[in-house]
Amino acid sequence: MTEIKALRWVAFADTECVASGSPREVVTDLKAFVDANPERAVLVMDGETSHPVELDLRGNLAEALARLPAAAPEEASSTSATPPVRQPGRPKLGVVAREITLLPRHWEWLASQSGGASVALRKLVEVAMRANLETDRRRVMQESAYRFMTAVAGNQPDFDEALRALFAPDIKRLAELVSYWPLDVQAQLFKLLEGMVEQG
Repeated sequence: MTEIKALRWVAFADTECVASGSPREVVTDLKAFVDANPERAVLVMDGETSHPVELDLRGNLAEALARLPAAAPEEASSTSATPPVRQPGRPKLGVVAREITLLPRHWEWLASQSGGASVALRKLVEVAMRANLETDRRRVMQESAYRFMTAVAGNQPDFDEALRALFAPDIKRLAELVSYWPLDVQAQLFKLLEGMVEQG
């Protein structure tokens, strides 16, 4: 079962948005829709990433809601009586140890830095994150929009051209190309691209 990572899900039946909101709201609305329209296939997605969400709507509404994913594993484990296993790094500060591979000259340079390799690496990553903040943010939005368009709008006119405009990025051209697409599809697409639309 897919773990709940976002507060908002969306559900589409073909190109019609049939539910949107919190996971409980979507399951409630979707259960009513599916019961009334058993012949229509539905697709549920994370409202931010557009990753598909698997739901089991069998039985009554209470049973469907009961099958929603539980709290995140870390929340459940925090109440456990078993003491946590000591991990490398500084977990109280959120520092996690993982393996990386570098060339010998990289390790030599890192070892010569004030504070050692770990401190130097964290500083380099922070600088790169700040420098690439907008680029990374745009890439995440484009990837989410691509997943949504591929899943819901693959049969729409000018689909390939719209994808090219998405990654150009040319939001004005994209808006022109999708202007004849179903309104629910347009609304969700530009919700995913909200930050890029604001930038023009």
